[in-house]
Amino acid sequence: MIKLKEAVIVEGRYDKIKLSNIIDALIIETNGFQIYKDKERLKFIRKIAQERGIIVLTDSDCSGFQIRNYLSCGIPENKIHHLYIPDIYGVERRKNKPSAEGKIGVEGIDDKILIRLFESIGVKYKYEENRELITNYDLFAAGISGGSNSKAKRKKLLKKLDLPEFLSTNSLLSYLNSVMSKAEFESYILTI
Repeated sequence: MIKLKEAVIVEGRYDKIKLSNIIDALIIETNGFQIYKDKERLKFIRKIAQERGIIVLTDSDCSGFQIRNYLSCGIPENKIHHLYIPDIYGVERRKNKPSAEGKIGVEGIDDKILIRLFESIGVKYKYEENRELITNYDLFAAGISGGSNSKAKRKKLLKKLDLPEFLSTNSLLSYLNSVMSKAEFESYILTI
């Protein structure tokens, strides 16, 4: 698995699922054109860009380029990398017919091509093994999920981390694993 410092911005959940199989990074979905209305998510993406940089990986169709250009506004060039998937025509596995432009999106691209794309832009990464990750059980044990007062405690944690309220438990878990170790989390949670 490739461990990235930068967060990766994708259009939708199937893109996120695809990338989760090959990279260990914070992956943020724009939910397609919903990013135009979701000011809180856009603010979060810009915050992450300032903290660690972002990699934008959208489909190579008109919609993907519109979203890419929208995200690029207001983010310094040294904080954003653009990955462009090649034009490959066909139909993705979960679909019955090709997209309007006939191109395969991020979710349909071969893993080897994606890895080469990350390498081509000079992104620093490392292969990391045997790292103890924060798990859903750790969030449960800390009272962040699954308990009667979990919502309030999670909200407090999100506020302390300066993260938006919309983050799901899984997104929070991904973020935490990208910024701290399990031991750091266990110490940090005691301060809440």
